Amino acid sequence: MKRFDEIDQAAVTGAGTMGAGVAQLFAMAGHPTVLYDLEQEMLDKALQKVDKNLQGAVDRDKISEEGKQQTIDNITTTTDFSQLKADVILEAVVEKLEVKQEIFQKLADQNETNTILASNTSSIPITKIASSIPNPERFAGMHFFNPAHIMKLVEVISGAATGHQTADTLKSLAKQLNKFPVDAKDSPGFIVNRVARNYYVEGLKVLEENVADHAAIDRLMQASGFRMGPFKLMDLIGVDTNFSVTSSMFASFHYDPKFRPSRIQEQKVNAGHHGRKSGKGFYDYDE
Repeated sequence: MKRFDEIDQAAVTGAGTMGAGVAQLFAMAGHPTVLYDLEQEMLDKALQKVDKNLQGAVDRDKISEEGKQQTIDNITTTTDFSQLKADVILEAVVEKLEVKQEIFQKLADQNETNTILASNTSSIPITKIASSIPNPERFAGMHFFNPAHIMKLVEVISGAATGHQTADTLKSLAKQLNKFPVDAKDSPGFIVNRVARNYYVEGLKVLEENVADHAAIDRLMQASGFRMGPFKLMDLIGVDTNFSVTSSMFASFHYDPKFRPSRIQEQKVNAGHHGRKSGKGFYDYDE
């Protein structure tokens, strides 16, 4: 498998919130980075988001104008999947097992056998994703948190077949990106989502039972010391993304009632109220 000192070219598949953020991190660390998405519109929005993030860093004197431009120059966007050839490739697409497996099968076909493949999955077992990939020892989870360019934690998840060198390379890469990597076992939700799931699920249950409205629940949790209440946090992460992760964990834990997805959240998803990114979630947001 690729050692850390052999990592140069990077690639990210999926130009949503997380994919764009991780591409920015790779590019800031000096890696030429290919960002892929099916839709050119998504790629255009991703570059706008990266530019906004970088300008904020310039305004706070975190980076120079030259550093901003170099980062942008390091990112190449494409809708051509065949351009995804790199030393390390991170997937950040929808939380559906069959979609991820198809992507990694294609990536394995067009890359060297020692290319490191990683998934940003929030909840799907790494061993399941890797089950149909040739050379699964080069595959692992590399789970960033939103917003990726700010949040320090990265979970590095080893599946049953993940090689030690693969995990070590990803941890070294995370440190280069100025992140704090932690080893996680291949269990549904890993560490953070396993712990945090009840924060969302119980908040939604309180809302379903009309104990309080969502704003009151958020105020109470923030007054208790949490930086954000569960509903503001779901809007930030993406109501659709959060619902998908909860649904995945509900199935992975054999439908344990404590992980049951909320009908209120499902209705938000069906209505297209996905949070900040759509302009409306549990709260309304001005464009």
